Amino acid sequence: MFQVIGGRSVQAARILAPRSAVLVEAVRGRKSRTDPVAKSKEGRIKVPPPVDPEEMAVLKERYSEYQMIMRALRVLRVQKEKEEAERKQVESVLQREQEQQELIKQKELDILKLQEEVKNFITLENLDQRIEEALDNPKNYNFAIDKKGSVVKQTVLQ
Repeated sequence: MFQVIGGRSVQAARILAPRSAVLVEAVRGRKSRTDPVAKSKEGRIKVPPPVDPEEMAVLKERYSEYQMIMRALRVLRVQKEKEEAERKQVESVLQREQEQQELIKQKELDILKLQEEVKNFITLENLDQRIEEALDNPKNYNFAIDKKGSVVKQTVLQ
């Protein structure tokens, strides 16, 4: 064991030791594993305390009941977790199906909207008609918006 350094030498050791060094202080009343057995205990034979057979039988019975209860609880917990996992899986499948149905409905609406817009497309057949309509109804996009949000048109279409 480490020897206890008394008085001024402890302070000197702290001063002389580098900052990163670990200072170990002695602990009284403890023996390391390598220290020999005390002389008063050299010839002693360790005898375990006597065990009452009736008490041991009762303890074993209680312990087996405890193990049986714990096993049953574990089985119940695992079964409950499996049911919960299956329920979550079914819910996720239903949710995915619902999302797919909503996506299909949205796509159908988009297709219907595009079919309505096709009627207004400019094609080679209606190109002359559209040009005449544009020349007959000119639009002026040259305007300003003031701070109040109203449209100010001061330019005249030529």
